This record gives sequence, C-alpha cells and structure tokens, in this order.
Amino acid sequence: MSTQENVQIVKDFFAAMGGSDRQALPPLVAEDIEWIIPGEDWPLAGTHRGHKGLKALLQKASESMETSFPEPPEFVAQGDRVLVVGFASSPLKKSWFRRRGARRGGRVIHT
Repeated sequence: MSTQENVQIVKDFFAAMGGSDRQALPPLVAEDIEWIIPGEDWPLAGTHRGHKGLKALLQKASESMETSFPEPPEFVAQGDRVLVVGFASSPLKKSWFRRRGARRGGRVIHT
C-alpha cells in the first residue's frame, strides 16, 4: 500500500471511532491491535489489546468523558507508519496527544 493509502486507513479509523457507527471499526483494525495510552491520572490510561480491548476502551470513553477536538489532527506518514498529532479536550482533562499508528494488510495494528 502507498503512504497515502496508509494515511487514509488511519483517518478512516479515527472517523469511525468518533462517529456513531462503531461497526465500521473491526474491518479497519487487526485482531491483535495494541493501543497504549500513557498516563496515571487519565481514566483511559493503559494498554488495550485486540478487538475486545478496543471495544472496552471505547465503551469506557463514552461513559466517562466527552472529548472534543478543536482542530483537526495532523497525519505524518513514512512507509507503513502514520503519526497522528493533535489536541483533545474533555471535561476531565486537557492534554496533547500523539499517536503512532502502524498498519499491516490494510488494518491498524498499533496505536
């Protein structure tokens, strides 16, 4: 896949995550996805693995906070890696975020 195709996969992933159609997520992520959210005071901090871990993370996020993104994130790509940089805010906390996404076979495997 081209770098631009990789960026589009990650954009589609974030769009599906932020939308109401959570059924669109599984085809975009690998079965063994690993999502690491650093921090100790952040309620979503931890390592979330697999489709089950992603589903639990998104459920917890929807129950515990309302996150907004005042500006669209920046997508920086090289090969099969896509770095997502942006700013998110919620009633709990304001924080910078940086996500590095890798993909394999047209699916997100690590973020």
